[in-house]
Amino acid sequence: MTMVSDVSGSTGDGGFWRGLKVQGNVIGALLMRELHTRYGRENVGYLWIFLEPMTLAGAVALLHVGSGSSHTTSIHPVPFAILGYTIFIMFRGMVTRADGALESNMPLLYHRRVTIFDMMFARALLEGAGTIVTYIVLIAFVIAIGMATLPARPLELLTGVGLMFWFSFAVSLLICAWTHDNRLVARFVHPVTYILMPLSGAFYQLSWIPEPYRSWLRWFPMPTIFELLRYGQFQSAKDTYVDVGYVAGWCLLLTYAGLVSIRATRRHIHLR
Repeated sequence: MTMVSDVSGSTGDGGFWRGLKVQGNVIGALLMRELHTRYGRENVGYLWIFLEPMTLAGAVALLHVGSGSSHTTSIHPVPFAILGYTIFIMFRGMVTRADGALESNMPLLYHRRVTIFDMMFARALLEGAGTIVTYIVLIAFVIAIGMATLPARPLELLTGVGLMFWFSFAVSLLICAWTHDNRLVARFVHPVTYILMPLSGAFYQLSWIPEPYRSWLRWFPMPTIFELLRYGQFQSAKDTYVDVGYVAGWCLLLTYAGLVSIRATRRHIHLR
């Protein structure tokens, strides 16, 4: 009796770390399930986690081979495109796969320890890992052939990747909640991600955009994140339009809204 009560009703630091360990085990199991469900074990199997985005990003990069630097910048267009497109894939992958995530994983909610947050976070980790590996492989290749150099400011680059992951995950929570039993909203998810591509700042610097459009774009956090990413990767990039606090505020607000939304959605899910 004592042992049971200690485990189930433990409080303090010990209870927190035990709960965190259980949460980590649940997310790890969901991650492996998602890997197997999405990619299987046939052919190259789990390697598709980064081969799929690498094919798309590589094709975009090839379009810029032979192009010279423009807009008075010394940044080569190939690594510029690789950075922009691979990180945008992280956002697009998390958001588009959030549509219908509950319907395809509904049986998992029979397990008391599994939550909607766990399912979404496991999916986000999978998308983030595939994107990061894709970027590392492609940028290492263009560095080897002399089209790019090592990241000029690694800490800023990692911060930018972390902010994009956070922002994308927060938006995916909202999409997961809003598209559950609402097919009208679900139909707009994919078109909106394509509309956001030219607005995201993935393929341009804010310094290239004239006013007042530049000020309008700065209200949207994605161009600021890409400015930070380029500042971290390229020596000649500037941090004039980088505002980490502003982006973090957006992420906090979206995360809170996402958590409230999935909690409200969970109340309306009746398992049979």
